[in-house]
Amino acid sequence: MTTEEELFRDWSVGQVAERSGLSVSALHFYEREGLISSTRNEGNQRRFGRAILRRLAFVRAAQAVGIPLADVRAALDSLPQQRTPREDDWSVLAEGWRDLLDARIELLERLRDDLTTCIGCGCLSFERCKLVNPADRLAVEGPGARRLLPGSPRPE
Repeated sequence: MTTEEELFRDWSVGQVAERSGLSVSALHFYEREGLISSTRNEGNQRRFGRAILRRLAFVRAAQAVGIPLADVRAALDSLPQQRTPREDDWSVLAEGWRDLLDARIELLERLRDDLTTCIGCGCLSFERCKLVNPADRLAVEGPGARRLLPGSPRPE
């Protein structure tokens, strides 16, 4: 007879998928990417402990705010003994990601503000560009949508 504790220590990939709302293939992908790990039973089947749900929640929360999986993996790898992230871990890691998120927010705001009139000089409207990019002064910075790059000046 198995105890409740043993059940929480010995979840199959299907059970984790059901509990987490992720597909089995997503769990396999996360494992290949080093975001989660499993043990194997005597039949060579993956087995996960209960803590895997918190780790998956951490990965999904980071993804939801646009953190690349490589950064999520590095964050998880920075935890002592590969332990499951706790609230204080999230707080520290989120502070470290703040600059990245601020830069993305700035870029999205530029995209939103310029969406209907300009694609950021690499432009669709030469008449308009004469107003926001006279004499094609942004060309010295290189090809493409220069005004949308982080740190580029906003037009007056």
